[in-house]
Amino acid sequence: MDISRAEQRILHILAQGGRIDVEKDERGRIVELSCITRDGWQFPGLDLAMFRKVKRKHAIASEKGGPYRITRRGLQLVRSQLDNR
Repeated sequence: MDISRAEQRILHILAQGGRIDVEKDERGRIVELSCITRDGWQFPGLDLAMFRKVKRKHAIASEKGGPYRITRRGLQLVRSQLDNR
């Protein structure tokens, strides 16, 4: 299954140790998303539509209410690059 270039960028950040922090309102709806790199920088290329596409492909998951991280399926989808550690 091919994934878009924007999805590749998000998955590469997560594969290198990044995370996606989600803030929800009292109804449980997502209010704010932030993609944090392993160095602590915020990546601006993540929006709600992109988050839902990547989550629908089971490339990311959250455990016990924590931040979203890449799954084994996500690692299979991401293409290897030289800077991917």
